[in-house]
Amino acid sequence: MKVKFWGVRGSIPSPGPKTMRYGGNTTCIEVRTGDNDLIILDGGTGIFPLAQTLLRELPVTAHIFNTHSHWDHIQGLPFFIPIFIPGNNIHLHGAFDPISGAGPERIMSIQMQYSYFPVREAEMQSRILYQTAMPGESVSAGAATVTAVLLNHPVSNLGYRIEHNGKSVFFTGDHEPHYNIYEPGDDGYAEYQALVDEQRQFIVDAIRGVDILIADAAYTLEEYPAKKGWGHGTFDSCIQLAQAAGAKMLYCTHHEPTRSDDELERVFAEALARYAGSSGLPDIRLAREGEEVEI
Repeated sequence: MKVKFWGVRGSIPSPGPKTMRYGGNTTCIEVRTGDNDLIILDGGTGIFPLAQTLLRELPVTAHIFNTHSHWDHIQGLPFFIPIFIPGNNIHLHGAFDPISGAGPERIMSIQMQYSYFPVREAEMQSRILYQTAMPGESVSAGAATVTAVLLNHPVSNLGYRIEHNGKSVFFTGDHEPHYNIYEPGDDGYAEYQALVDEQRQFIVDAIRGVDILIADAAYTLEEYPAKKGWGHGTFDSCIQLAQAAGAKMLYCTHHEPTRSDDELERVFAEALARYAGSSGLPDIRLAREGEEVEI
């Protein structure tokens, strides 16, 4: 499989001279199987430059797996040019939203209301299939198998494990490690901690042994206390998750939009230094827009 990063920033696009090395587009990852099946993880603004490259290989069949419906993970979808071209087949997978009672079809219908976008959903000329992804269930995307895993974020967020020919990739989308809402000694602390431990182990098992783990590392340890409950991880939580799951390679992504490339490299180096000499560490990298890796 090949993995290519088209967007690695979180929350809002961050173009400019301070983000040129790692890129300013929001989340989008391209995965190609050995059979050249096209899988796209999230539709942030990075999906627009990806779409430009697909115009050379029309018609296309694309399986887009949306982790969740927050703006930075969907805002590029109306600019995914293949949706407007006859002959293309687009499968949009995403979570069921218990609040609206709708699946991934709502992502497009709301964004492409005429008040917000000049082209209406009815004008898309490709064949679009909306498929609700259910936690724990596996679906086929070409020759690959993709399994959805429920993670921790303020809205329903699905991580996805992609497997093909013995190779595997896991993408968390936005994920904050589960934590105990009680203080030690409080009534309910022990019971809640058991649930936290169970959830953590479930996620570790879902990621177990992947070749590449792509994980939400938005914050530093120092920043996290003020952001607790916002639904994002830290460099340290991602390293610990990769280590516990035995991942071979870790890409830290969802880079904080206010962080320059220089600052990003500095805080990343500080995090790596805390694990120097630890056993079972994967190859740990910062996700960089345009980087491609083959496994």
